[in-house]
Amino acid sequence: MPEWPGNLPRNRFKQELAAGHRQVGLWSALASPIAAEVIAGAGFDWIVIDGEHGPNDIATLLPQLQAMKGGTAEPVFRIPWNEPVIIKRALDVGARTLLVPFVQNAAEARAAVAATRYPPLGIRGVSVAPRANDYGRVSNYHANAHLDTCVLVQIETRAAVEQIEAIAAIDGVDGLFIGPSDLAADLGHLGNAKHAEARDLLAEAAKRIRAAGKSAGTLAGGLDDVENLFAMGFNFVAAGSDVGLLARNAEAVAARFKKS
Repeated sequence: MPEWPGNLPRNRFKQELAAGHRQVGLWSALASPIAAEVIAGAGFDWIVIDGEHGPNDIATLLPQLQAMKGGTAEPVFRIPWNEPVIIKRALDVGARTLLVPFVQNAAEARAAVAATRYPPLGIRGVSVAPRANDYGRVSNYHANAHLDTCVLVQIETRAAVEQIEAIAAIDGVDGLFIGPSDLAADLGHLGNAKHAEARDLLAEAAKRIRAAGKSAGTLAGGLDDVENLFAMGFNFVAAGSDVGLLARNAEAVAARFKKS
């Protein structure tokens, strides 16, 4: 194996996915640097900063990345859409692992990867000294940035599931993430991700992704489901969300002491 170039930081999460190792994650939608700092050091392997359904943009992403530096978890930014300008800006402020929503086929997966690569490998615009290369301190960053960049594409429909092998074959796609709620909705089971048809397709997708040589990820509907999903073949699973942890535990405390 060639020597790792210069002082380019290592993305341990990307390495663990490449090895097929089990990675436990958490969703974050509170858009708070303080919350991000708290959960980043809790012991998770990866944490999604949600820019699709959570109130996050580039301006709120940056302080959360700063807060999570030194924690146990790799920040994964779910961009709002598969769009090269959004991808470029997220990478420039230091997000090195991206979750790209609603990827339907190999062409869209290829476009997502291209947006994360500098020419001649892709179309990422060049900034000389962004936060991503420690303001110019990372040697040969532009030639090697793709080695540290992790691209996860989200599969959310039956049509996309049918394209798993083609999507997985795209060089630069590190993992395929199945969105259980959207998949269930596309199957006609809105609000019921545990419907038998949705679960069967989820299990099939995990097996096919792993058979294609890529990592398979998803989000658990509850803590009791996490081990089942790992047994199903997924190797990176989000065990819940910061919103869920805060809301459900706050409700439990209030209910315990509330007078009838």
